[in-house]
Amino acid sequence: MSSSSLLCLMRKMPNHLMSFCTLLFCCFISSIISTNHACNNLDHDSLRSSFDLPSLNWSSSDCCHWEGISCDENGRVTSLLLPSKGLQGVISPSLGNLTQLSHLNLSHNQLSGPLGSGLFSSLSHLQILDLSYNHLSGVLPLSIPFVSIRVVDLSSNLFNGTIPSSFLQHAPNLSSLNVSDNLITGKIPSSICLSSSLVKILDFSKNEFSGMMPIGLGNCSKLEVFRAGFNNLSGTLPSDFYDALTLQEISLPSNKLSGSISDNIVNLSNLTILEIYFNQLSGTLPSHIGKLSKLKLMLLHFNNLQGFLPPSLMSCTNLVELNLGFNHLEGNISLLDFSILGQLAKLDFVSNHFTGVIPRSLYSCKSLGALRLSLNDLEGQIQPEILSLESLSFLSLSRNRLTNVTGALKTLMGFKNIGVVILSGNFIGEELPGGDDNNGSMFKNLRLFGIADCQLTGQIPRWLSNLKKLEALDLSSNRLTGSIPAWLGDLPNLFFISLNNNSFSGELPKELSRLQALQSQKEASQGHGFFELPVYTRRTNASVTDLQYNYISNLPRAIYLRNNSLSGNIPSEIGHLQLLHEFDLSVNNFVGEIPNEMSNLTNLERLDLSRNHLSGGIPASLTNLHFLASFSVAYNNLQGQIPSGTQLQGFSTTAYEGNPGLCGAPLPNHCQPTNGNPITTNTEDGLDNGNEIEWLHFFEALGFMIGFGGICGPLAFSSSRRFAYFQFLSSAISR
Repeated sequence: MSSSSLLCLMRKMPNHLMSFCTLLFCCFISSIISTNHACNNLDHDSLRSSFDLPSLNWSSSDCCHWEGISCDENGRVTSLLLPSKGLQGVISPSLGNLTQLSHLNLSHNQLSGPLGSGLFSSLSHLQILDLSYNHLSGVLPLSIPFVSIRVVDLSSNLFNGTIPSSFLQHAPNLSSLNVSDNLITGKIPSSICLSSSLVKILDFSKNEFSGMMPIGLGNCSKLEVFRAGFNNLSGTLPSDFYDALTLQEISLPSNKLSGSISDNIVNLSNLTILEIYFNQLSGTLPSHIGKLSKLKLMLLHFNNLQGFLPPSLMSCTNLVELNLGFNHLEGNISLLDFSILGQLAKLDFVSNHFTGVIPRSLYSCKSLGALRLSLNDLEGQIQPEILSLESLSFLSLSRNRLTNVTGALKTLMGFKNIGVVILSGNFIGEELPGGDDNNGSMFKNLRLFGIADCQLTGQIPRWLSNLKKLEALDLSSNRLTGSIPAWLGDLPNLFFISLNNNSFSGELPKELSRLQALQSQKEASQGHGFFELPVYTRRTNASVTDLQYNYISNLPRAIYLRNNSLSGNIPSEIGHLQLLHEFDLSVNNFVGEIPNEMSNLTNLERLDLSRNHLSGGIPASLTNLHFLASFSVAYNNLQGQIPSGTQLQGFSTTAYEGNPGLCGAPLPNHCQPTNGNPITTNTEDGLDNGNEIEWLHFFEALGFMIGFGGICGPLAFSSSRRFAYFQFLSSAISR
């Protein structure tokens, strides 16, 4: 009986029978629908043989009801979505049996191995392929024969080799390709837009591509995003690059690109992101760059740009971040009108040749949260109007010619939310204001304070004792006198102290052992956030070991007291600071023995006790310092045998020189036992790790940058690429 006949019969029935028959009819229709959606047997078996079932909710017999599975009306699997399911092993060739599959997402798992050569040959309906964030390896397939493919994401894997020219030859509907964060070499293919005119997103970043930028991007009539940063690309930006008029993002940081930015860039009127930092660009900024009115991010730092800033730059009224640091730009920036940049949140002009005073027009940028004008030739004083920047949390003005430190600190204490204040290399020879206990009450959120290399006189000001959130303090390379105050040990979050190169006297206060952030991980700061702008550091006498810190919690836990006039014994209580990584007491007047309790500093990586008047022997317990990489006790009055059979014998002889009473490896003089026979020590390994203790200093951020030889940021550069950057940056900064 047909369904229409059944309905006619039901209309003639009494109401109570009508209800019953309606229920039966619904069940009948439901069974038909259920039958039509039952999972295809081949698809069912292919899925079961492809994945580890215990990790998935695949208990029913109908695979169309399984987690992550969708089917069409014929019971064929069309979507397989299993991101972040802990899948392991290789991708099974059985997936090739899912011939109606249109959406495959196996991202954020632990899949490994190569992609089978015939894995995708039968998936002619596939539109979206996402295998990102796995451990897949090997070379890419010669081609992906997906006429319907729109999105291909193979990012964050271990693919190597080159991208075959035929890889996307048969993908006319491709709109997005992402192969970032792999190990792919060779040239970036230039024929992608010839295969598909629909391409919107191309991401080749974080690979090992080399050669010139691809020619042909001008054919990408719909291209919106082009990323190829962190590779080895060289040469200039191709002229047709500026013909891709739909571009919204150009991201090419950390390559070897050279030449100038063409005036034709103003044709890209839709551009919102322009980041070509860490390259070798030269020339001036395009004079009409203000026509890029939609621009939000302009990151061109670490290049060789020169000349004056074009006034039209101030017409980029949508700018949120402007970074032109580490170039050769010049001119009086106080003549520029920043007041119309109402959305500007970050401004970084570090290490250029700008003159004038701090632009008053900047104080109208109410959204400004980070301002760095360091390493320029600005003069004048910090004006009270700066307090109108209520959102400011990061301020670095180091290495200029600012004056009136008393007025500057009095003004800046008016900030309620500022977390980083760096004023090093200014106020030369002035007196650091002491004040009373309440002067620092408005600095209640300060996390990092640096006013180093100013030749300031006076003492450590008492108002610092109120900075309960302070984590890093640098007062190095001044002419401060007096004793190191005991109350420093009461600052609960303080873990980085640099007081090098001053004239402090008296004993090392044992109260420093109360520093909670250096005692236990439970008490230590867990990272109160990131730096709004990165902080650069370097080690004295280092050439290519400079670092970039984006998080304050990543700074080393350190106490630097080098080159003062401290005296007395090293307090045994210092052993309580078990999280201390770097400790420098060199070039002082300490006496007595090296305390055994120093062996409790089991996280110590660098220890310098050289050029003091220490006596006695080197405690054998120091062999517990298994992470010690730099060590020196040179030029003291130590005697006895260097603990044998330990890493202490792996340092060079210069770590122990100037102690005539010391003996044993690595020193050439053998120790004499009581019976008169020499004790032989094993010196045949010839280990020489050096003992040049290169203590950390903040070169730009906290004042130490003389002789800077390069910056090694948090980026994963190859060794050859890193060397090239160091060579370039050395000439850019050491001027």
